Amino acid sequence: MNSSVIPRSVHKRGLYLGVLPEMAAERDGSTPTILDHDLDVLPEVKRRLTVGELAGHVDDLARRLAAAGVRPGDRVAFYKAPNFDLWMLGSATARVGAVPVMLSHHLDAETMSALFGRLDRPHLVTDVERLDGLAGISLKDLTRNVILSAGSRPGAVSLADLAGAPPVEPVFQGLDEPAMITHTSGTTGVPKLVVHTPRTMRLRLRPQLVLLGMMWNRGSVAIHCPFGHSRTFAAMSLCLVKAMPVLAVNNSDPDHAAEFFAQHEPWLIEALPNSFLAWEELTSDPRRPFASVKYFSSTFDAIHPRTISRLLASSRRRLPMFYQIYGQSEVGPAVGRPYFRRSAQRMDGRCVGYAMLGGPRVRVVSRDGARPSKASPGYIEVRWKALLHTYLGEEGKHAANLRDGWWRMGDVGYRTKLGCVHMLDREVDVIPGVDSTLEIEDIVMNRLSELNEMVIVPGPRSEPVPVLSTIGDQPLDPDRWRDAVADLPQLADPIQIPLADLPRTATLKVQRIKLSRRLADQMEKQA
Repeated sequence: MNSSVIPRSVHKRGLYLGVLPEMAAERDGSTPTILDHDLDVLPEVKRRLTVGELAGHVDDLARRLAAAGVRPGDRVAFYKAPNFDLWMLGSATARVGAVPVMLSHHLDAETMSALFGRLDRPHLVTDVERLDGLAGISLKDLTRNVILSAGSRPGAVSLADLAGAPPVEPVFQGLDEPAMITHTSGTTGVPKLVVHTPRTMRLRLRPQLVLLGMMWNRGSVAIHCPFGHSRTFAAMSLCLVKAMPVLAVNNSDPDHAAEFFAQHEPWLIEALPNSFLAWEELTSDPRRPFASVKYFSSTFDAIHPRTISRLLASSRRRLPMFYQIYGQSEVGPAVGRPYFRRSAQRMDGRCVGYAMLGGPRVRVVSRDGARPSKASPGYIEVRWKALLHTYLGEEGKHAANLRDGWWRMGDVGYRTKLGCVHMLDREVDVIPGVDSTLEIEDIVMNRLSELNEMVIVPGPRSEPVPVLSTIGDQPLDPDRWRDAVADLPQLADPIQIPLADLPRTATLKVQRIKLSRRLADQMEKQA
């Protein structure tokens, strides 16, 4: 079945990942996609390819997956090294009519076992390294079969051996049937599996299409997000729909990023907040890697005002903009706001944005009967038709988080008279006596340029403990620290640890609860 057979009304209401590259190629097959790495599943493919070639490779991989036994309606779990081929394989799975389940390579065997149980014996697409790491669990009982994206192992099917498999017709789910499954960050435990449908994925593009419609003279878009994350599928969909060249960035090392950006001159960069934080040092790099950037964009987590200010200052564009979106996997984009060079240094990092055209309704509900304010923050809730379909295997948790159609985000904050949503903290991270740990982190990060990360977690007596790391892991000057926090007497003494020792999620969020428990265990041993 050719994609042109799909009724236009269905295209408008639903996002069908499996035919999107083909449809984009029909409009303009010459639009380039440039990678900074080789594809694991197709090592012979060059790092520069057109949308037409991209569509051909997705079709090829769909054939191979079908030959490996994947059928319409099946669930296919992806658990492999980070690579752009995750987006290609996910799209190929959707083309077969199966449901791609995108799992982070950071997850351990115990967590994977729990997720396999919820997925009810999915096909598993993995690589040799990850497969060896799962040796302690019974994949024979937990999965239908094991498919290797590269390499070989006894008992596993190798996609490399299935080149030249016969054609398959694209299959299309109903608008409200599962079309893709991703997972939450897992900051509080085993991640939840978020079910997306063609309708919800299409609706989530609407506010971003409005934003793109306001931008003129579009250029190449650099994407540095986990390639299996729902945000990457949304970003790639936008680029394909608008025929914008893509720069797929896998390696976040600052020196590598500087070379890649200086060479390819992105017009827009979308990246994780902590990647932008790591790239702060590049704002003074003589290669001027951000000189071409008109727009920076980020979601996933809070970003420090200092980082935004430095990035904007490093652009040579007239009126560069940093656009921050506040949302989550279950919701998509909720609110957003722009920052500009002249005002970024004075920005309030807790103001995460205003309602977006085409986006959801947002409200803040009281926790204690008082009107939500900075001193008495309320629950942030969202309502629209693009909410997740459900949590697979945990439908009760999904239902419990909905109140008359309003989805509780898990964050606390308030709205200003002008409508700006201020997100003060995650609900589980609130520390008594502290209005906002995130606000304090912004303040101190801005005062101490030697810090490259700081998080505040509750200590054994619920006291706010600053845990920080410095550039190059250099010792923190105690006098500079005392001067920086002189007006923040509620803070306990800081604990400095190497940046690499901070526990993080797949999207590089610091796992605050895990960090707090680790510190408590260390203090107990020292007592």
